[in-house]
Amino acid sequence: MAPEGLTLNYTAVVIAAMVGVIAIGVMFAASYVLSPKKRSELKEMPYECGIPPAAPYSWSQLHMRYYIFAILFLVFDVEAVFLFPWALVFLTSVKAVFYEMLIFIGILFFGILYGWKKGALEWK
Repeated sequence: MAPEGLTLNYTAVVIAAMVGVIAIGVMFAASYVLSPKKRSELKEMPYECGIPPAAPYSWSQLHMRYYIFAILFLVFDVEAVFLFPWALVFLTSVKAVFYEMLIFIGILFFGILYGWKKGALEWK
């Protein structure tokens, strides 16, 4: 038996799930019905950031620095995601979490220094 006040009415959850599934089905059906069906060579060509390929369907190599830069961005973006909830917990909890976050930021700081030393942030 659930404690008083914690009982749930699943009717709203089931209705929301059904509305979501129906909405997805309607969107897929509308996309299929409204999309143009006429094929052309231009539509079959792979799209690479607006750059037309030099030869038909040729592969081009991208420099590794683009990937390194993107990964560094993701690492520090995830750091920001962890900082916001920490700031809320920090206001209401023990001050030990302050030192935990200092360790976390310190590890990331040494990571950015390592990337900087290796030249990952140099745009040549």
